[in-house]
Amino acid sequence: MKKEIFLCAINNVLSGTCLEDCKFCTQSVRYHADIERYSYKSIETIVQEAKRAKSYGALGYCLVTAGKGLDDKKVDFVARAAKAVKSEVENLNLIACNGTATKEQLRYLKEHGVDSYNHNLETSESYYSTICTTHSWSERYETCQNVKEVGLQLCTGGIFGMGESYEDRESLLNSIASLNPESTPLNFYHPNEALPIKSRNISRDEALEIVKKARKLLGEDRLLMVAAGRELLFDGCEELMFEAGANSMVIGNYLTTAGDAPIKDIAMLEKLGYGVATTCHD
Repeated sequence: MKKEIFLCAINNVLSGTCLEDCKFCTQSVRYHADIERYSYKSIETIVQEAKRAKSYGALGYCLVTAGKGLDDKKVDFVARAAKAVKSEVENLNLIACNGTATKEQLRYLKEHGVDSYNHNLETSESYYSTICTTHSWSERYETCQNVKEVGLQLCTGGIFGMGESYEDRESLLNSIASLNPESTPLNFYHPNEALPIKSRNISRDEALEIVKKARKLLGEDRLLMVAAGRELLFDGCEELMFEAGANSMVIGNYLTTAGDAPIKDIAMLEKLGYGVATTCHD
């Protein structure tokens, strides 16, 4: 048996209501992308979806809300949802992904069962203003620092293929490594006709080099996840990304984009001789 792969599932619990202008994101109301938009899901639904994800082998379960960051209403909702999920689903690394957050807000989430906080740097500091003008890269980096300071596990990564240069990719990977995250999602841009960024400027070979460099920078004991865009770049060639250093992937749907059916991914892992991790990594 080859190495075990850590599976993670995403739940978009508040969709399509963001006022920011991130050019890569269909959740922004500015671009009128044809996506499902809704207010908060019921906590009962979130718990049932967590149980379903766990049944497919997911050990990471991420509660995502659209918007720049946490406010009182969001932090209360995510805390209640986290507590409900943790009370009914065992052996689950519960991740919150709710934008910029203060130490006080993060401590509150931790007290209610959140194990990890995901906040991606997205791209290099110098390229960030090209893809977003309504908030700064430094705010993102500060939130990641806050996560570490309150004792939550940090999940931070970025998106590749948004028109950035080779130097931007190197800079992003170095910035991620400087935060010493417990897990890092590598996303590859998924074009949408409504978004200002019209095409993806990254090949499979370039993506594999990014996986290899990330593994070298982060060390062997960290989770390195191939997330959004996996199906576009690696369909039928998933073994290459695992050989390059990835040991984690997202199953099921992404925020506003459909992914492969979890049963298909499980079959793919079995065919390649990989196991599915059954306990959360430290």
